[in-house]
Amino acid sequence: MQRLLRFLAPAAAALLLAAAPHPRTVDVAIQTTQGTIVVRLDAAHAPITTANFLHYVDTKAYDDTSFYRTVSRAHEPQASIQVIQGGLNANAGGMLRPIPLEPTSKTGLHNTDGVISMARTSDPNSATTEFFICVGDDRFLDAGGPTGPGYAAFGKVVRGMNVVHRIIADPAAGESLTPPVRIVRITRVR
Repeated sequence: MQRLLRFLAPAAAALLLAAAPHPRTVDVAIQTTQGTIVVRLDAAHAPITTANFLHYVDTKAYDDTSFYRTVSRAHEPQASIQVIQGGLNANAGGMLRPIPLEPTSKTGLHNTDGVISMARTSDPNSATTEFFICVGDDRFLDAGGPTGPGYAAFGKVVRGMNVVHRIIADPAAGESLTPPVRIVRITRVR
């Protein structure tokens, strides 16, 4: 009997670990030259998008990148959205394949003030590393709106919206921040 228990114990432990619940939310700190933005990622509702983003956080791929784009009514009065966008450029190495869109109609998340979403091309399933943070109500970007399938929301700023507001107010030439705001690093908050 003891021999059987010694044999089964590691297998039982592995089963218990595999069955352990994964965190429903994960906080990350986006440290910029203008301050820190803490975002709570929603792995329960947007697991694919959250896992994709965390891959780049954990591999330090976002370190020394930037917020380089802003869409703001201050710079473009006709803009229907307001966001700051950051991440890697399209030529960066080590990127995963694009991920399938997790539409807001399925996740229940919306592109509202402080929400982080994945940027993409006109192909709904093309998101890789680029992300944006909404400033104000940008439900225009939700599934079923004028953008069709919409953009995948996957978390919300829980601290540091004042930093987001500072960045969106920075000088810009069109939609390009001049200069871009450096992302020093993005790390998990433990």
